Amino acid sequence: MIRSFLTVSTGTLASRLLGFARDSLIAALLGTGAVADAFLAAFQLVNVVRRLLSEGALNAALIPAWLGVRDRDGEEAAAAFAGRVLGTVSVALIAASIVIALVMPLIIAIIAPGFLGSETRDLAVQSARLMLPYLAFAGPVTVLMGLLNAQGRFALTAFSPLLFNIALIAAIAALLLWHAEAGFAAWVLAATVGIAGLLQLLMLLSQRSARLATPLRVSFDEEMRGFFAKAVPGMIASSGPQWLIVAGAIIASATPSAVSWLYFANRLVELPLGIVGVAMGTVLVPELTRAVGSGDRHAVAHAESRALELAAGLALPATLGLIVLAEPIVRLLFEHGAFGAEDSTATAHALMWLALGLPAHVLIKALSPAFYARSDTMTPLLATAKGFVVAVALAVVLGHFFGATGIAASIAAGAWGSAFSLLRKGKTEFGFKADEAAQRRLPRIVLAALAMGALLWLTAGLAPADSHGFIKFIALGLQIAAGIAVYGLLLQVLGVASWREAVNALKRPAH
Repeated sequence: MIRSFLTVSTGTLASRLLGFARDSLIAALLGTGAVADAFLAAFQLVNVVRRLLSEGALNAALIPAWLGVRDRDGEEAAAAFAGRVLGTVSVALIAASIVIALVMPLIIAIIAPGFLGSETRDLAVQSARLMLPYLAFAGPVTVLMGLLNAQGRFALTAFSPLLFNIALIAAIAALLLWHAEAGFAAWVLAATVGIAGLLQLLMLLSQRSARLATPLRVSFDEEMRGFFAKAVPGMIASSGPQWLIVAGAIIASATPSAVSWLYFANRLVELPLGIVGVAMGTVLVPELTRAVGSGDRHAVAHAESRALELAAGLALPATLGLIVLAEPIVRLLFEHGAFGAEDSTATAHALMWLALGLPAHVLIKALSPAFYARSDTMTPLLATAKGFVVAVALAVVLGHFFGATGIAASIAAGAWGSAFSLLRKGKTEFGFKADEAAQRRLPRIVLAALAMGALLWLTAGLAPADSHGFIKFIALGLQIAAGIAVYGLLLQVLGVASWREAVNALKRPAH
């Protein structure tokens, strides 16, 4: 499992790093004004769709169902089942794209009520409509990626999302060289989103992955209705972090530039969340499904406990790092072109509060597969709904008094509400509990992370504020590298992990 986890995490890391480059260029191109708020509000819809579909969420329902058909009726029946899923999802999403395009003004009014009566609302509607082709392409991409993951073929699905960011970066670079006007640039970028979805689909089809889903059919029979009844709640629940950001944007849309500040702050939180979360959903679901299906309680407990350790081991140092280094990171990545110093300060403050919710988001990613493997997608959905309500309720109050920073704190509180809800339910339903090894290692992981955070705090301000950008880059890189080195050394000294164990895990065969 470790090697598969690292394969997916490496692909996700590469995608997230390209995402930073993309967002840095967007900040330089659009800044944080009305055009940027409109574009980013529409783009958040695409990000929700990506999480709903192409970044592991559909695995929660597709992988257990496909494995069940294959084990029960053989490869041919599994391919036929997949063909019906692929055909039905594709047609349904094409129809959904048409309907959503027609009612887009209403959708923007719901997710960004602060835009009503302004030019920003019209810009958001236009941008969102231009992005809609991505929804139609994301359907077949999602199913094909899920089928490859079910077979343990993680490499292609881990790296195909890179095309999305590469296409957008190329378009932004051309617009910057052309010195394009912001409104026109936003429209071009919105259209490029759909093209990026097409590139992902063509890449998967070039590998003949469609042979895993034949014959291609559209069906709404009892088996398909049962599948989608389980899939839809799981897909919504898997997109919990994005729904919380949408909740924040609903309130933030009334404050100029607040949508942009929250968006850029959240992008930094999504780097560690994506590395752990996507890998959890992609690797842990099939691992737990096999363990639960075999009735091996030891294997189930082992998989759940190792996931908990990996989640804590990556989320805690990332949280402390983002809090301590929030402002230098934001200034280095985004303070260019139309994105000014005031924008950096506001974004950094939002980031500090959003980062407090990162361990909760990762805990949800570690806990949810335990429910998905038992064909329970409603419990994670209800937990997500509870977190959404908490975030909106608090954002109304805290946003009024503290602006974007208060909304960021509300989003973090919503994440913890969802996490505690899942934890309580897991203990009640199937006695979820970390094994003895995890109980011994988790406090040591916390101690190592705190020591790393202290080191980062002591070395804060290593480079003077008026230093050249390259000097700031080197100083920040040295801080992060030193923090990682100290953290890794402490994990080894405290007996949490050793280099030999890591090497042995990587040498084990992966599919």
